[in-house]
Amino acid sequence: MRQFCVFGNPIAHSKSPLIHNFVFSSFSSQIGFEGFYGQYLLEDGEKLRQTFYQLELSGANITVPFKEYAYTQSDEVKGIGSRIGSVNTWVLEDNHRLIGYNTDAEGFYQTILDYNFQTALIIGAGGSAKAVAYILKEKGIKVCILNRSKNHLESFIQNGFECYLSDVFMPRAFDLVINATPAGLKDTGLPLQEMLLRQILLDAKMAYDLIYGISTPFLKLAKELNILSRDGKDMLIEQAALAFELFCKHKIPLESIRKQMKLIL
Repeated sequence: MRQFCVFGNPIAHSKSPLIHNFVFSSFSSQIGFEGFYGQYLLEDGEKLRQTFYQLELSGANITVPFKEYAYTQSDEVKGIGSRIGSVNTWVLEDNHRLIGYNTDAEGFYQTILDYNFQTALIIGAGGSAKAVAYILKEKGIKVCILNRSKNHLESFIQNGFECYLSDVFMPRAFDLVINATPAGLKDTGLPLQEMLLRQILLDAKMAYDLIYGISTPFLKLAKELNILSRDGKDMLIEQAALAFELFCKHKIPLESIRKQMKLIL
């Protein structure tokens, strides 16, 4: 049996084991092996690669806050992940090489295809924010990044993104407002000062929180303001389907994987 897992901190909330194990059980005969997918609470990002090998894994997903560690510890990064500098999927190839991918980017974009957004504000500047920013820019959507500290904005600025510190930002209208911070995952905080966030959301067409499975303060505020809102559940399914396709070496059509995952989540 081949072993897979998701690394993160926190990780107890993760639905990834539930959906991946369901799909492994559904398609084991077609992919030619049995798989088991677990979760691992990692304390030190520097030990991510070492832990992967100690657990004798065939593949893994990487979530907050270790996606940039996964990028630097990959033997090779393929696709958009090489431009983003963030990896959320590892696949072991040739029994020793860790190949990194970013399925967050395309996974996110698939969830907003039908809305024809022209502008987006991303709150946060971590690995998930990078994935979303790069795919939106690639698809022709004008992106603005807002963050509380400047150091994490440097790479965005160097790559031509419009960036602001939250304490000097003057609100304006955006079609899509995305919370790409952990605010609300382990606490009751908002990603921005409430008055500023209210002003931004009032002119938005959609508020999108990458956190899934809970009604965060960000989403509660959007609903209070009667703004269309959604959490990261659909993104989770889309990125997980793309990751599973990599785990099974493309032996199962993506649409079949996606349909199975939607049955369980």
